[in-house]
Order: sequence, then structure tokens, then C-alpha cells
Amino acid sequence: MGSASRPVGRATYEAAPNIALVKYWGVRDPKLALPYNSSLSVTLDRMRTRTTVTFDPDQVDDTLELNGKLAAEPARRSVSELLDRIRARAGIASRAQVVSSNNFPTASGLASSASGFAALAGAGAAAAGLRLRPRELSQLARYGSGSACRSIFGGFVEWRAGSRPDGRDCYAAPLFGPDHWPALRDLVVLLADAPEKQVRSAVAMQASVRTSPAFAQRQSEVPSRIAAIRRAIRDRDAGALLPLIMEECDSFRNVCETTRPSLDYLTATSRAVLAEVLRINAGAGRPVAGYTHDAGAHVHVFLLARDAASVRRRLARIRGVRSTLLLRPGPGGRAIGRAV
Repeated sequence: MGSASRPVGRATYEAAPNIALVKYWGVRDPKLALPYNSSLSVTLDRMRTRTTVTFDPDQVDDTLELNGKLAAEPARRSVSELLDRIRARAGIASRAQVVSSNNFPTASGLASSASGFAALAGAGAAAAGLRLRPRELSQLARYGSGSACRSIFGGFVEWRAGSRPDGRDCYAAPLFGPDHWPALRDLVVLLADAPEKQVRSAVAMQASVRTSPAFAQRQSEVPSRIAAIRRAIRDRDAGALLPLIMEECDSFRNVCETTRPSLDYLTATSRAVLAEVLRINAGAGRPVAGYTHDAGAHVHVFLLARDAASVRRRLARIRGVRSTLLLRPGPGGRAIGRAV
């Protein structure tokens, strides 16, 4: 245990966003951040959040600088809440300076909260002198943002919902490494008209639990869908995987849109991208691509490397598409340098 008055240190940690192939949407215990259902995701390469945490006994309160600007109060408060858990575990009281930056858009459906809180958990724990195993770090990260627990690991990751009331069996675990399927790509379609989310996902998903008539049906379908997607990834079977990804995305979107008030995260451009993917598949007579999206307007399109160039050209021609990124499954979180 560290002294409550001495500075503990500084540490930097980097984490990538992940895109869920099977979504988590709704928590059975908000205090412990325990989800109703397990989820499955892919951690992405090239898009990163880097966060430095410095505990300072002279700090009056925690501060958060995000992409070069002081963050607004809701974001700073969320950061402080996760740091409070770290302080309690480490036995320290010092407030912290948090400096974080993303190399991709924030709060627009590209999982910036996942990479952000994974990076905060990693940097904060190390700066506080904690030596956590990856599973423990994933359990810590989920208190900031549920999907952050998956960004601790690279490649294909499953967040196991567990069933214990205390949450000890709720954690993320790697399924297959980033190099498991060398031909798989995620074509990220970035939109010019993508707005920032006005309602945090943590609030929106609980509204779905309370009000969406489709929520219960989705819960009954998720376990078999996870099993089928896991098999398709294991077997590197794009013909099986791509339709399953779209089926899951449509199920998730139906829950959002039948929530009261409705949660409609897509723009006209988003919907044009989804429609074009369906046209591409119909024209080819086989599953060429599979779309998915999180709680935001940008769209992820999974496909094989051999089809990437032609699909990319077609989607890039859609009015309102700003740019595209072609990504592979990427590595998990990592410490940058040594904690001091």
C-alpha cells in the first residue's frame, strides 16, 4: 500500500478501439457494470488512444486533457470515477493529471470510449503502482466503459458476461490472435455527416432495457449467434461470418430504434452504405462484405483482402462518405516505456 500523501508516479498506456461483431447493450448491474449478454469483438490496428496518468499530491482535483483541450465536466467526472477505484485499490489519495489523445474521431461510433478507458485503466493502474494481470485489467476497464474491457486484448476477443452477482466471472478473454485470419479486413467508412452522440451509450442502453419490445427476443438469440460467429472465425469462413455479422447488426439496430424515445444513430449516408453492401452481395451471388456499426453513424464493412479494392471504390463513391480506412485485426493494449 502506498502512502496517501506521496506522489506515486506517472505511466503511459496505449490501447486500440474494438468493433463488436456481437454487441453488448444493457447492464444487469450498473454499479458493477455487468452486462446482460456476452459479446465478441475485433481489436483494430492503426487507430489508437494514448493516455498518460500522473498522480500529484499537490493536485486539488483530477484534470483531463483530451486531444489538446481541457475536457468538459461529464468526461472528467467519468475519468475521476475510474481513478477513484484505482486509488482505493492502491491505497493512495493523490489526484491525477490525465492527458489523452486519439488518432481517430471521438464520440461518433468508433469506440473511442473503449480505447480511452482501456488506456486510462492501464496507465492509471501502473502509475498507482498496481501490477494487474490482463484479466484483472479488463475487469477494471469495464467500469469506465463496458467495451473497454475488450480493448485490453488484441485480435478476436470475447467479453464473458458471467452469472455471479459479484461479477468475479465477468471479464474479457482473447479467442484468436491478430494474425489468426490474415485475409480478413475491416473497411471503416467515415462519414462527413456523422454527429457526435448526444446521449452516452451507458444511458441509452438502459433505456432500451426498459422500453424496447425487441430486447428480450434479442437476448434469447445472442448465445447461439456468438457460438456461430466464433465457429466462423475459427474456420476462417467468410461465407458464414459476413451474413451473421449483418444479422447481429440488424438485431442491435432494431432494439435501438424500438427504444422509447427511439435511438437512431444512422444518417442518410450510413443507410446508403448499408444498402450498397447488400447490392454488392446480391450482384456477386455470394457474401462479399458484411456491415456492422456501433452506437454511431460510421460503418464497418468486413470483407476479405481480395475484395477490398472493388468494394472500397464503390462505397467511396457514395455521397457523404468522407474517407475510408482499411484495417486489420490489431494488437491489444501496451505500456509505453516504464512507469516512473
